[in-house]
Amino acid sequence: MEIFDAFHLARLQFAFTVSFHIIFPAISIGMASFLAVLEGRWLLTGDAVYKDMFLFWSKIFAVGFGMGVVSGVVMAYEFGTNWSGFSTIAGNITGPLLTYEVLTAFFLEAGFLGVMLFGWQRVSPRAHFFATLMVALGTLMSTFWILASNSFMQTPQGFAMINGRIVPVDWLKVIFNPSFPYRLAHMTIAAFIVAGFIVAACGAWHLLHGRRDGPVKRSFSMALWILLLLTPVQIFVGDAHGLNTRQYQPAKIAAIEGLWETEKGGTALNLVGFPDMNAEVTRYALQIPHLGSLILTHSWDGEIRGLKTFPARDRPYSPIIFWTFRIMAGLGMLMLLAALLGLLLRVRGRLYETRWYQVFVLCMGPSGIVALLAGWVTTEVGRQPWTVYGVLRTEDSLSPISAQQAGVSLLIFVLVYFLVFGMGVYYMLKMMKRGPEEQVDARRSVKHPVLRNRPLDALERE
Repeated sequence: MEIFDAFHLARLQFAFTVSFHIIFPAISIGMASFLAVLEGRWLLTGDAVYKDMFLFWSKIFAVGFGMGVVSGVVMAYEFGTNWSGFSTIAGNITGPLLTYEVLTAFFLEAGFLGVMLFGWQRVSPRAHFFATLMVALGTLMSTFWILASNSFMQTPQGFAMINGRIVPVDWLKVIFNPSFPYRLAHMTIAAFIVAGFIVAACGAWHLLHGRRDGPVKRSFSMALWILLLLTPVQIFVGDAHGLNTRQYQPAKIAAIEGLWETEKGGTALNLVGFPDMNAEVTRYALQIPHLGSLILTHSWDGEIRGLKTFPARDRPYSPIIFWTFRIMAGLGMLMLLAALLGLLLRVRGRLYETRWYQVFVLCMGPSGIVALLAGWVTTEVGRQPWTVYGVLRTEDSLSPISAQQAGVSLLIFVLVYFLVFGMGVYYMLKMMKRGPEEQVDARRSVKHPVLRNRPLDALERE
């Protein structure tokens, strides 16, 4: 079968490893900024509840950060083993961008992470806060460079083809390519939402089990404020990103919408349906007239190109991204509902006592991660059959490997990842089940806690 050839197995392997990887950086990005806010509030107010929250969530951050680093190293090797064609042709662009990430973001994170986790008794409170800020800044800088590299693959510019290789001619255009600002904002906000729902779900769990202490209630409350602020912004950014995608990757938009014909006088939205690539039709489609034009062109009769206007070999695989996009968008609506319900209950003074709402938030805990994965599947599968859109085809990026090599390595990755990272996720969930503890007297002034010198003591093994 075609799916078991080297090309498809290599694609499946990279999809598997990158899907595991992206979860942990997203947690780290959002959690690092949350930690910076907590420590800043502690220093500003002297309220030790913020310190209790910082000590607890820094453990979750530490485990997630470690797993993100380990899983990220694997993908760098995959560029050489499975995708040497891509590395050879596009390496003059992607190589420097990934190097900049290491030289700035990773060194910043690694340099200050030890101070943030283990420097409580060794530096002043302000110096420690500075270290926390640098870790948070490092995660954001990492996002910047990774999204610059990936966005170039989506909307390339500022380059020339010389001797069959992509060569940069204008680095500002390479980095600040047309889709970069939208994708950077969309991913960064998504990471904050991922962390927000994890914190909110942890708080909901402990509220359901009868806890009403400061760290639990404040974690729940702060997370819901973050979600109330960012969820509407994310919807706005996603809309702008969609308009940009329609302009620069129209085939992706057509595949996302399951749209085959270019409809004159207004495009209907396929709310649900089952795109058929062979028959070139979306079966059992439930359509809403003109809504596609309103969403994608902001006009009643805007025209959107159908998939039939593109050569068959240049069409993304619609059956996948049609549904992954709807999963992402549907979860986005549920996230907004959760945030608005939280505001209503807060106004009524029932935020910490309404059990059905806490059950709802608990169930929404993984929603940020699921929406993030669905969004990345949509954007990456939607770029196909190109590695660098319109410039380098994916089939020309493959290394000369056999199906057996790709299949065996994929099997090994599946086994190892589920074992190693499964244990890591289990440990994170176990810590969250235990929850934050009031370890200090709230009347004390700002003062650093005493931690032992062994690194694992920062994770407080049970």
